This record gives sequence, C-alpha cells and structure tokens, in this order.
Amino acid sequence: MGYNIRNSIGKSLTAIDFPRHVVVVSNTTVAPLYAQRVMFSLSTAGFVAELIEVADGENFKTAATLNDIYTKLLEFGCDRSSGIVALGGGVVGDMAGFAAATFMRGIQFAQVPTTLLAQVDSSVGGKTAINHPLGKNMIGAFYQPRYVLIDVATLATLTERDFIAGLAEVIKYGMIYDGDFFSWLEENIAVLLSQDREALVYAITRSCQIKAQIVEQDETENSIRAILNYGHTFGHAVEQLSGYGTFLHGEAVAIGMVVAAKLSCQLGRCSIDDVNRLITLLCNCGFVLKPPRFEIDKYVAVMCRDKKVKDGVLNVVLNYGIGNYEIRSLSNPLKTFSQIELYAGMLNK
Repeated sequence: MGYNIRNSIGKSLTAIDFPRHVVVVSNTTVAPLYAQRVMFSLSTAGFVAELIEVADGENFKTAATLNDIYTKLLEFGCDRSSGIVALGGGVVGDMAGFAAATFMRGIQFAQVPTTLLAQVDSSVGGKTAINHPLGKNMIGAFYQPRYVLIDVATLATLTERDFIAGLAEVIKYGMIYDGDFFSWLEENIAVLLSQDREALVYAITRSCQIKAQIVEQDETENSIRAILNYGHTFGHAVEQLSGYGTFLHGEAVAIGMVVAAKLSCQLGRCSIDDVNRLITLLCNCGFVLKPPRFEIDKYVAVMCRDKKVKDGVLNVVLNYGIGNYEIRSLSNPLKTFSQIELYAGMLNK
C-alpha cells in the first residue's frame, strides 16, 4: 500500500514472477483514468499486456459479462500460463477474480483496487463472484489473488457517493471486532471525509489487518469469517429487491448494519446507546438510512436464500456491544424481523 504507486505494478509483478502474458480487466469509468499508465508500466517491465473493458455497475456483474470476459481471454490467446489484473472497484475485482478462478480451471490474478470499498474489503480475502437474479454473489469461488496493490491516491477520483459508500465496510470492522477502532472513527470521521492522507492510510491499514486476521483463521467461511457479513444479510436483500445498482453496496450494508444492531438490541446483545452510536456515525458520514418499502416477508424470503442459510436455518451476525460479535441462528426469521421497526424511528434519523 502507498500513494501514487499504481504505476509500479509492472515492477511489483515482476518481483513475484507473475505470468508474462497479462490481461487487465477494468471498466468504462476506471479504464480512461488509469489503464493507460498501468498498461505502460506492464509493457515497460516486459509483460505482454491486453485490456478488457466491461460496463460499469453492479447490474453488469452477471453471467453475460463474465462470458464476454472469457471470450476476450480466448481471443487474446490466453492459456494456463496467463494472468489477470483486476483494475477497478469491487464489481471488477469480483468478476475478474471469478474469471481467473474458472478460466482453464484457474489462472493467476492480481488486484489493483481503486475504490475505498474494494481497498478495505473485496480485494482482500479471496471471495470472487457474480450475481444471479435470485441472489447477490450466488455464483462464485474462494480464490486468492497473488498480489494486491492499494494506491490510496486513486480515491481522489471517486465521487463523494462512492467514497462514502466505502466507509460502511470500514465502520463494520469497528462494530464487530475492534471497539477502539470504532471510537477512533467517531472522533476522526470529519478528517476521513476530507480524505486526509494519514487518516486514510490508517483506516485502510487497520481494516485490512482486521480482515486478514479473520480470514487467516477461516479462509472458506466455515466459522469466524461469517462475521464479515455483518449488515450484509439484510443489505443484500435491499440490493436485490431494489434492483442491482439502485443502492451502492456500501449504502445497502449501512442500512443492513442498523437493522442488525436493532436486532442485536432486541435480543439483548447490545444497548440502545450502542445502536444510536452506530446510527450517529453513519449519519455523520452522510448515509441515508431508509430501507426501501417492501413487505417484511419479501425481505425474509430473499434473506432465506442467503449463503449463510444452513440446513434451512438463517444465521445472522449480531454485534455484542461495540467491538464484539455473536452469530445467532433464527428458527423463525419472519417473526424475528417483524418485531423490528424497519421504517420508523431511528432509521429515518
């Protein structure tokens, strides 16, 4: 991780003996900003570099787009000795990673995440996937990148909305794992929003440290890694029911975290003060915490297709106070979620 280091990608990949035939996968927003310099860095370092541009947006994270990537890889003459570099945010990283995991049964890939959300979450840990009309990230694989290059300078070109959305995943780490980090965020959120370099580096570094500590214990999400889904069970339902792309992922996760905190409070795992601290921090970031108005049974139906369902039982991640977690099995999720006021009170603060 560093500042203005994306142009050193060729040197970095040479140092790890990365495949010499490289395909950079980016999107129509990021490629005009960074692809030319990244391609030049690769070519200068002796790589044969090709570029694939896909459409930008969660609604394009589909089997059709993935198939287009496969087609380009074949047209470029890629084989098992080729490699992929994902240049972009979470959608690009997820799709490029899944393409790498499945093309010819697996080729090497590297991540160059350009959004805050991707830098603190999706580029770290090896989850790759595409969406299905019936569920988010339903088709995917655990597949670790050989290398992740985080250039904090790329955050300067994000829209305000995209930058704020990434803060949801940062706050998540404090809620479930590190109460001191949560307190630091409360005290420094204005500095972070100004994109102060020192604050950004600390927030990204601490987020990656926490995620790495969790993933090292449970790479394929059989136990503790599930806590990283805090806010995601309801958040994914928000994304799907609203239509992919209506809410940014981080916006949906922010709503989902408040729902998870209210559920935690209802079940006696945290206080109302803890819930209000979360809401206040999210509001100070600029999040609008209003879930779209769908009947609760529709939300529950989507959540019950979630990957965290085991043997027909929905497992949800709760916060135990601030900085700790609990995984709870819900035998009757419709009854449980019906007792939470989704559209009144705190969520509209």
